[in-house]
Amino acid sequence: MAGGTTPPHGATRFIETAHGVLSYAQLAPLLAERVLAVERAIVEGAFSAHPLTPQLVCAFHQRLCGELVPDWAGRWRTVEVHVGEHTPPPPFRVASLMRDYAADINSRLSSVTAGQDADLLTEHLAFAEGRLLSIHPFPDFNGRVTRLWLRELVTRLELPNVALVPTSPDETVEYLAALRAADASRWEPLRQIWLRRLESGLNESLPA
Repeated sequence: MAGGTTPPHGATRFIETAHGVLSYAQLAPLLAERVLAVERAIVEGAFSAHPLTPQLVCAFHQRLCGELVPDWAGRWRTVEVHVGEHTPPPPFRVASLMRDYAADINSRLSSVTAGQDADLLTEHLAFAEGRLLSIHPFPDFNGRVTRLWLRELVTRLELPNVALVPTSPDETVEYLAALRAADASRWEPLRQIWLRRLESGLNESLPA
């Protein structure tokens, strides 16, 4: 299976891959290696000349899992999915929503620099994260590809090397609640998380 309804708590998911049917536990280290490789390429500027388009999002997904699931890596989903309590848009809307999303991102970031108003910058970043996850454009691995996309945005904006994954149970609960708000186009909870991300990243980048 790939995508589809989120399984009950504690259930094991399996995906048919080029290496056979693997559980998520077996996939996790393989995906982690690929995430690190793509993040290195991003930081080195491998994609800096590429416009911020839906095709770049697809390219990140292809790089992430193309060797594992070549049949659908980098391709928009063609099935209905459910993510917790959220039902993403139907598959026939994904392509047009991603075009609109990319246009919105480019408009929002066209005049943004790292020194601009923090409230405006973090609202744009919250939109970039929350809206992409809400569309859920791929059959699977949407969280990972969103983090790669955000890493590209952070790098282009010359922002601190922020942590994009919650590191504690409390942070996870808060993050999931912020994503539920973003599903309803309420960006403030996720914006607050971005404020803390940037503050933490800035503090870590300062000399001791």
